[in-house]
Amino acid sequence: MLVLKFGGTSVGTIENMINVKNIINDGQKKVVVLSAMSGTTNALVKISEYIKNGNVDEALIVIDALRNNYNTTIKSFITNQELYKTVFVYVNDVFNTLEALVNKRFDTLMYNQIVAQGELLSTYIFSHYLQQEGINAALLPALDFMRIDKTNEPDNFYIQQNLNRIMAEAPNADIYITQGFISRDAEGSIANLQRGGSDYTATIIGAILKAEEVQIWTDIDGFHNNDPRFVDNTKAISNLSFDESAELAYFGAKILHPQTVMPVRALDIPVRLKNTMSPESYGTLITNQIHGEGIKAIAAKDGITAIKIKSARMLLAHGFLKKVFEIFERYETSIDMITTSEIAVSLTIDDTTYLEAIVEELNKFAVVEVDNFMSIVCLVGNEIIFHTDTPNLFQILQDVSVRMISYGGSNNNISLLINTSDKIETLKKLQRYIFENSGVLV
Repeated sequence: MLVLKFGGTSVGTIENMINVKNIINDGQKKVVVLSAMSGTTNALVKISEYIKNGNVDEALIVIDALRNNYNTTIKSFITNQELYKTVFVYVNDVFNTLEALVNKRFDTLMYNQIVAQGELLSTYIFSHYLQQEGINAALLPALDFMRIDKTNEPDNFYIQQNLNRIMAEAPNADIYITQGFISRDAEGSIANLQRGGSDYTATIIGAILKAEEVQIWTDIDGFHNNDPRFVDNTKAISNLSFDESAELAYFGAKILHPQTVMPVRALDIPVRLKNTMSPESYGTLITNQIHGEGIKAIAAKDGITAIKIKSARMLLAHGFLKKVFEIFERYETSIDMITTSEIAVSLTIDDTTYLEAIVEELNKFAVVEVDNFMSIVCLVGNEIIFHTDTPNLFQILQDVSVRMISYGGSNNNISLLINTSDKIETLKKLQRYIFENSGVLV
């Protein structure tokens, strides 16, 4: 059994949907996880924001535009008239439901209900298209088996029991279609795995089913050694370890959700990244095996806030860091990087929801400085902190203002905190030095 996940761009046009059909229709039994069609989730988020702010007319305009887009798509995509009528009714029922929500009181449950519609639409449409094409496919509603517990972690026992039950009801299907991203919470309400969570859905299912392989299909041929949006001449990496891929995903590589590898790494189930537009390309294979040494890839994470906490009380005092960390724990705010000196602690966060309250509490016993518009540049490779050439990379950063360096926290990761305005030039310099000028560090 294989598990294949296709992202929004992979199902974003009729041509791409046909391409996905050709990829999956190879006679091998599989589960296919679909994201919402490209642009849909952003539109649904916009609708929810308009409802939240009481902008009823604006919400209705976006709903109407999205309805028209879907009706145009299915009219040219579903040519079987009986199937078209069925899909047309479903699609317009979804948008009627959205219209009915615009005058209701907004809350988190409504938000989750609204954003879930993208995946429900894409899977319903695509499964009926497969039926039209004579492919033996069954639709597995994720809301019938995918659940997170009170700590927002996958409820694996519940998922296993219900996924196996639902699949047993359609034992002869060659392809099972289900939604990524959406789930239920511990109370049974609609929830989700956060943006990008379809990758996570795929590996959760892969782990439950003990899949042969999980494949993540996007619009790029695997992890690249740098960010192709900002740097020219980047190359796909053929092989990565789970540790390396997790570091890259967390620190900014958009191709993979940060939690993706967690469910499958202990089971040693490979994860392969593939390009829907170029299915013959090898992509990137992620396993427990180590391939090569030195720096393999560079990623950058924006939206970072640096906090410097300075206090003479810290000098030779025990318990100071505990006091600091307890504040961040109380506000459920994760820390990315941290450095210390005799009288100061510098750390970074990417979630500023409770920043004002955190600073207020820190100010009671320390002087606090906050810097916004920062980025973390992350260099990743197996055991790179032990590589003999790694220290040389700092020579190229003489013209870049580096606020913090994390070296040694992970054997596979060196992180630099810089101003976001310096990010692109830093990525380009690292690209030239590491990957283009005789490969000193690889």
